[in-house]
Amino acid sequence: MKKLFTRCALILTGSALLSAGVMANDDASCKTVRMGVVNWTDVIATSGMADVLLNGLGYESKQTSAVQQIIFAGIRDKRLDIFLGYWKPAMDNNIAPFVAANQVKVMNKPSLSDAQATLAVPDYVAAAGLKTFADIAKFKDQLGGKIYGIEPGSGANTTIKTMIETNHFGLKDFKIIESGEAGMLAAVQRAVNRKEFVVFVGWTPHPMNINMKITYLTGSEDVYGPNEGAATVSTVTAPDYAQRCPNVHRLLENLTFTAAQESQLMVPIMERKTPQEVAKNWLREHPEDLQRWLAGVSSFEGKDGAGAVQASLKK
Repeated sequence: MKKLFTRCALILTGSALLSAGVMANDDASCKTVRMGVVNWTDVIATSGMADVLLNGLGYESKQTSAVQQIIFAGIRDKRLDIFLGYWKPAMDNNIAPFVAANQVKVMNKPSLSDAQATLAVPDYVAAAGLKTFADIAKFKDQLGGKIYGIEPGSGANTTIKTMIETNHFGLKDFKIIESGEAGMLAAVQRAVNRKEFVVFVGWTPHPMNINMKITYLTGSEDVYGPNEGAATVSTVTAPDYAQRCPNVHRLLENLTFTAAQESQLMVPIMERKTPQEVAKNWLREHPEDLQRWLAGVSSFEGKDGAGAVQASLKK
């Protein structure tokens, strides 16, 4: 009886160790993590953090810069694995067909819960009376009939175009100026320097909230979502990624931020430091974040994840 008990105990112990090993290690096909990145500084910052963590864990991270629709299609076509920048509700219309067809999967817990995206103006414009969406048309001449958006095809721009086409808020005579984030911000900064009127797509987290005094417009009638553009940001993966690559998926579940944290990460990036350099400095200076993000995460070889990343930061 004693021998039988001992044999059973050994079998159970071996099974437990085997299960732990299976949970700790991803399949070899998971070693290369293909990440889509939109050219927005907040997504560049969080993707840079993921890149440093993955490399420290022994994975190989490959980033592809593209607009959101191409990224969603890339995940659908198995050319990309993950995307850390799904802004809800701004990207809802663009991602909806892919979600409905089960071609991408949105992770349950947002990586950022206190975001906002809506139209904004410099404080001096708000002080002059342009405080709501309904006020925009009243200042058509001062604005030159222009609303500054971001890159073509973005959800934010689609919303502006819809307002113009439907004459919502009396905007039928306006036109949208489309450009990337950097181009839009440069145009806004020129207007601010000249104390000219300008209305543009604003969002937080972003250093624009630190570098410029801006006011977010109210009375949007939910065109940018409820609560005047309140937003969340979530990670998108291939539908079966959690089952195929549970270790990386656990890292992605852990990788959450606040708007204040992301804004701090973005400032040095906009000052021409690389996202990887910024991420490494952050991890060295915020060991509590390193531990939080790597809780329950192993290296690709199945060893202590936090220890592996800490060692990589010393190189």
